[in-house]
Amino acid sequence: MNTDRITGAGKELKGEVKKQAGDLTGNRDLKDEGRADKAEGKLDKVVGKVKDILKGDK
Repeated sequence: MNTDRITGAGKELKGEVKKQAGDLTGNRDLKDEGRADKAEGKLDKVVGKVKDILKGDK
């Protein structure tokens, strides 16, 4: 497992927290920022998985 996958998981978690905080407070900007962070985290995880596959790791 490489750092992209770990970083992605962290960003995904941070994004979910922001999204939930935006929901609770009614802050649409914070909710949207959380969604963007979560999507970026998912992308990082996919990139990490592809790198692992190319290196022969799983």
